[in-house]
Amino acid sequence: MSYLDNIRTFVRVYELGSMSAAGRDLRISPAVTSARISQLEEHLAVRLFQRTTRNLSPTEQGKAFYTGAVTVLDAVEDAEAKVAGLTDNPRGSLYVAAPLGLGRRMVAPEVPTFLAEFPEISLRLRLSDRVVDLTTEGLDLAFFLGQPADSNLRIRKIADCQRVICAAPAYISEHGNPGSGAELEKGAHECLNLRFPGAPEFQWRLMTPDGPQKFTVSGRYECDDGEVLTDWALSGQGIIIKPIYEVAAHLLSGALVPVATQTPPEPVQLACLYTHRRHQDPKTRLFMDFMSDRVGKAVRQAEARMSAQISARN
Repeated sequence: MSYLDNIRTFVRVYELGSMSAAGRDLRISPAVTSARISQLEEHLAVRLFQRTTRNLSPTEQGKAFYTGAVTVLDAVEDAEAKVAGLTDNPRGSLYVAAPLGLGRRMVAPEVPTFLAEFPEISLRLRLSDRVVDLTTEGLDLAFFLGQPADSNLRIRKIADCQRVICAAPAYISEHGNPGSGAELEKGAHECLNLRFPGAPEFQWRLMTPDGPQKFTVSGRYECDDGEVLTDWALSGQGIIIKPIYEVAAHLLSGALVPVATQTPPEPVQLACLYTHRRHQDPKTRLFMDFMSDRVGKAVRQAEARMSAQISARN
């Protein structure tokens, strides 16, 4: 297996552009990473990377080898997946990403049950509100809210998540209760926004009498962690837009109150993203089936509790 290990290491170094990053991803030391690349170069009698103290870049031979190396690894993974399917004993590691709020509330609590049912599978869960790249980050699948920009990815829809615009009573008391998105767009309110590198301008897609419209909002508070935005809203710093399942408890307790109710947010799609090749892997399909059922049910239950509470208040 050493030659395949060397190829796997080469592919991750090529995709991540760093030996140290590849080593962390593969859970091997920098010395082992470097040794594997050197062994591969010696076997091929070419240099695969140009190395300097500050930079690492693939040579022409490295670029040519990468395409074939990925094909080899894909073929091996497909063969292993077929064997695992026939033995009905899925095994190996799953690499999964999810947004922070969804991952903490919906995905992570179900992982122990899944792993207890499939003891030969291990799982590495990454939680982040930034946009992830399945290919370069070596992910089997990623949970996603919205519509992905990469049309080459496959989508398995889980649910349409209802959303709400809300703020703390203290904020409303000081700044007033906006009735619609038009009032938010005037800049008279602090809108708390999720910001990550490469994020577009903030636009909230809201339902109006004329259909869905985008409203450009702004504010002084930005963060790449959605949980921080919720904490700021709870402390009265501004207005957030959130899936109901993330803030249901705060809405039910009265810590947060719906605002701009004349133009409620358009529902957002919750889905799993994966590549066609990953879907061939039995453990990936099993995990998607398992989580789609449980996460979808949890989202619907949170929305039902909220609807029942609203009906009771009215």
